[in-house]
Amino acid sequence: MSVNSDRQDTLDSLRGSVSALQNDVHTVLERLIAIPSLSKPGSDPAVLEQSVNAVRDIFAPLLAWNSIDIVRAPGGAPALLARKDPAPGFPTVLLYAHHDVQPTGDEGLWTSPPFVATERQGRLYGRGSADDGAGIVTHYAAIRALSDRAGGAPGLGVVVFIEGEEESGSPTFATLLQTYAYQLAADVIVVADSDNPAPDRPALTTSLRGVLGVTLTVRTLESARHSGLFGGPTPDAVGVLVRVLNSCWAEDGSVAIAGVQGVAARESGAIAEDTLRAEAGILPGIELWGQGDISRRLWREPALTVTGMDVPRVAEASNTLIPQASARLSLRIPPGVPAATAQSALESHLREHAPPGVLLELSNWEAGEGVDQSPEHVLLGELADCLSDAYGNPVDYQGVGGTIPFVAHLAERFPDVPIAITGVEDRQSAAHGIDESVDLSMLERAGLAEGLFLTRLEESRIQDASTNPR
Repeated sequence: MSVNSDRQDTLDSLRGSVSALQNDVHTVLERLIAIPSLSKPGSDPAVLEQSVNAVRDIFAPLLAWNSIDIVRAPGGAPALLARKDPAPGFPTVLLYAHHDVQPTGDEGLWTSPPFVATERQGRLYGRGSADDGAGIVTHYAAIRALSDRAGGAPGLGVVVFIEGEEESGSPTFATLLQTYAYQLAADVIVVADSDNPAPDRPALTTSLRGVLGVTLTVRTLESARHSGLFGGPTPDAVGVLVRVLNSCWAEDGSVAIAGVQGVAARESGAIAEDTLRAEAGILPGIELWGQGDISRRLWREPALTVTGMDVPRVAEASNTLIPQASARLSLRIPPGVPAATAQSALESHLREHAPPGVLLELSNWEAGEGVDQSPEHVLLGELADCLSDAYGNPVDYQGVGGTIPFVAHLAERFPDVPIAITGVEDRQSAAHGIDESVDLSMLERAGLAEGLFLTRLEESRIQDASTNPR
């Protein structure tokens, strides 16, 4: 039998196994959706405990784990860390997802209750259905398929790490990595927390922009003054704030902050203008900012957003000069540009463009590093083949304009380990939004792809994870 025939036989066998698991997979996902596991400050910590215990119950029966623990850093949220050591000659795979979810927003805007899993037209709706309950159950299905094929005792090493504070920026993730470095050690890392262009089009994410947040406050007067008596020569804080902010963009809308320019692209995926307009909800006639390829603008160039402002509300406005005004800025940083470099560049720009004598304060800095990795590692190539086989289409190598700070922590802690960023979201999933959902056909394909990856690593008995497993 040829190598290709062996691979096809494995694919056909696993396709049947994963398909047979889907009712169970849906039940597990529905159970997770029912738990409002918010990690934002002020949320009920008991619910996160309920959530992580549910995750432990889901994974505990799957393998003969050497350890399966609920861990946390001081002040952090609970995470599941399960490890099965490899048999001699086998590599180890780390499977990451997170069990916390975003707030629902106005629940009255949801078509069905956010914490009640509801199926409609081939999609399962509910908060956390896609982000990241789908990632959790993908790992569940893949391990089930691997274990069933190996007779319950695979030689492959498997680590499952399901954290509980990703939606709050993973503030204690670095501490967990340092504390549990031995238990987390692996030859390849699969992060199930990204998206795909469509339910039948898989993607591997190879770059993420970094992020920098800061509150800019300007002060020009001792106190408010009558705008008729003093307006004209007297600079008010709102006017100064607008002038300083306006300096951050060029005439075409691109970011004009020296030191955070875009970087060269290596992704193969592309985004059409009409697709962006539809998905972003851009009003007719609005011109896009920047120039050139849209994918590059989204993935490889900086973006500056004013996410909030402290100025008087229109309903409370009076004819006065405002003495102080603030804005919250979010700067998305091109992958490969360190957050410290971007912070220095942004601060220098804001101070240089403030009028003389204006009191300018920058506070509440937050930063997350970007990621830029080559897709050429042999294990990433193997996973790409598995995704293509399972989805029936070639893999798109894409960037993501958002930031996943923990990926940079993983890359720093394990610099020689390839990180595969996958996911079970598509452009209709509305992760973080109203009516979040996951496409159930894609959920099955994702489980098959990951199960196929684990099985091929298992059956090839890799002696060295840097060699070609095929």
